[in-house]
Amino acid sequence: MSRQKNTYDRLDKPTKSNWSVLLGAAFLMGSSAIGPGFLTQTAVFTEQLLASFGFVILMSIILDIGVQVNVWRIIAVSKKRGQDIANMVLPGLGYFLAFAVSLGGLAFNIGNIGGAGLGMNVLFGLDVRIGAVITAAVAVGIFLSKEAGVAMDKIARVLGLMMVLMTLFVAFQSNPPVGEAVLRTFAPETVDVFAIITLVGGTVGGYITFAGGHRLLDAGISGKENLHQVTKSSVSGIIIASIMRIFLFLAVLGVVVTGFELDPKNPAASVFEQAAGIVGYKMFGLVLWAAGITSVVGAAYTSVSFLRTLSSKIDRNNTKVIIGFIIVSTIIFVLIGEPVLLLILAGAFNGLILPIALGTLLIAAYKKSIVGDYKHPLWLTIFGVIVFFATAYLAGVTLVNQVPKLFS
Repeated sequence: MSRQKNTYDRLDKPTKSNWSVLLGAAFLMGSSAIGPGFLTQTAVFTEQLLASFGFVILMSIILDIGVQVNVWRIIAVSKKRGQDIANMVLPGLGYFLAFAVSLGGLAFNIGNIGGAGLGMNVLFGLDVRIGAVITAAVAVGIFLSKEAGVAMDKIARVLGLMMVLMTLFVAFQSNPPVGEAVLRTFAPETVDVFAIITLVGGTVGGYITFAGGHRLLDAGISGKENLHQVTKSSVSGIIIASIMRIFLFLAVLGVVVTGFELDPKNPAASVFEQAAGIVGYKMFGLVLWAAGITSVVGAAYTSVSFLRTLSSKIDRNNTKVIIGFIIVSTIIFVLIGEPVLLLILAGAFNGLILPIALGTLLIAAYKKSIVGDYKHPLWLTIFGVIVFFATAYLAGVTLVNQVPKLFS
């Protein structure tokens, strides 16, 4: 008992190694959220809402924090992965959650691989498919490392920071109306509820919800004694993704207020090029590649983590399955591009993942068989319930819009 208590004390005051894992988990979550779709989504909404998009970002940050803190704390205190918690709440639900997360992760990984390939095309003029294969090889190399977890943490930190700094440079170059942006962040001319919910789903939806929480669990940082550090790490992940979104918002705003119309085929690229010329365009290529590969790593790691406790074979061969996941995603992209049916199905399932996962974990927070004598803060529950209903509504809209496409 004495030894166990000393271990807990050591983890409650993180060592340099633990800080690395905590920061790595935050960057894994944050950089997983910053995929190719994130760049396009932010550019399009900014062009539509102009400075009022700042209010959308502010509301989404608040709701994102509510989601992540709830999910990460319950995973940490229960010392169980999301799918195992779901199975304890309702037998069989964990299997559905694992299937939905894995399908969504596979489909979005195809898009992430393609986005990274496009980034290499912008940088070096390589064929997009060749760029995708090179990216996949780099991602596989990360997981072949003897210290795969450490390598993943380092890659997420370095590339995440690089994306933020480059976008900040472009934001500076575009000379945005910062005063107007600040004003409209708190006094918007237009309030777009759908945009808020969409940003929440894009930042903490699907596999992203669990990326950092599962990483901390695998690193042995869990339990009530570490909740303070887990909470800080979860909030840091949201802050990382949000800083990137704010800088990109300012960069786009500075461009569109001059009357420039974004290229609908690649709106984010046109922002970088308009603001900083050919240098900006090349920087966009690097940002796009970094966004792609960090999302590939995050999606593969988290998707497979959902299958580990459902199959002892997968658990024993975790690294091999992750590598296989990346290779399959790449083969599908190289041979048939982004399969429309798979992406439609994944989009529909992804809309369901956040409300189902969040609702399940909120129920779990009040089950002693799962969390023991842990008392979940009331304010976090209220936060979670608000986001649950908001994202459940979005899930309903997604299903209504997406399912008919399967039969068209």
